[in-house]
Amino acid sequence: MNEHEFQCPYCWETISMLLDSSQPEQEYVEDCEICCNPIQISVKFEGQTLVMFNAINLEQ
Repeated sequence: MNEHEFQCPYCWETISMLLDSSQPEQEYVEDCEICCNPIQISVKFEGQTLVMFNAINLEQ
């Protein structure tokens, strides 16, 4: 597991998320722990290294 910090695309607060590097590519929706809005998360790993992370506002 890798810890990753990013800004919520709704409230702009910095939040921390644990990412599972056992799956090379992942896409899922998770609620912001501050404002509870749904964020689409897309990640890509090469080995244990995070090479791509996107947090997208689903209401755009």
